[in-house]
Amino acid sequence: MDLSLKGKTALVCGSSQGIGLATAIELALLGANCILLARNEDRLKAVLPLLAVKGQQRHRYEIADFSEVAQVIAVANDLAQHGPVHILINNTGGPAGGPILDAGATAFTNAFSQHLLCNQVLAQALVPDMITAGYGRIINIISTSVKTPLKNLGVSNTTRWAVAAWSKTLATELAPHGITVNNVLPGSTATARLETLINNNATARQVSKAAIEAEWLKEIPMQRFGEAHEIAALAAFLASPAAAYITGTSIAVDGGKTPVM
Repeated sequence: MDLSLKGKTALVCGSSQGIGLATAIELALLGANCILLARNEDRLKAVLPLLAVKGQQRHRYEIADFSEVAQVIAVANDLAQHGPVHILINNTGGPAGGPILDAGATAFTNAFSQHLLCNQVLAQALVPDMITAGYGRIINIISTSVKTPLKNLGVSNTTRWAVAAWSKTLATELAPHGITVNNVLPGSTATARLETLINNNATARQVSKAAIEAEWLKEIPMQRFGEAHEIAALAAFLASPAAAYITGTSIAVDGGKTPVM
């Protein structure tokens, strides 16, 4: 099985922590040159040394806040001027929780901009060089909510479905060029976002954090939360030559929780 990413360059969004950082680490282990992209420069500087360096590998970072599409456009255009990016990992923090009827219009427009529009501008800038290079992988870290909506995550559910539809459309358009587009769907994963969601639910329901954790764990057949590196492992495989005939898919990594659709 050919998993080598030697000579390939990957842009990993939201890679200063959590699943994004874990994905960059896995891609680097497979030989890719990684470009980390996030808004916090201090954190990027701190995590960059965590990426393995073998031979001629070079890793660096770029700064952009995904709530500001103009910043992402500027980075995307700059990257397009300096050689091909073969692998694009679209990943950014999820929208705040809450019932869908409680969400204002700006909650939807902000989430749509941060997720779908930023994915779009990055793809527009980077795909031409993928086509020229003869190698392209676009991997979107989304959520199992594209299989079944999650409770109390109305804005997130809506936005994730939009990204999944965008991804499937793009996969069809790019398939003749051998460029794949796939979605990784993390379940409950031990990250800062999961911690926030648990704490917010505990506060809203006036119960303990431990009670919320126990309730959520009961819904997972494996009876544990996932780890960021377990999500990253699938993303890294999808980025590899071995996954060349897999495109237009959404794959859950959730310990068996998501029902069949």
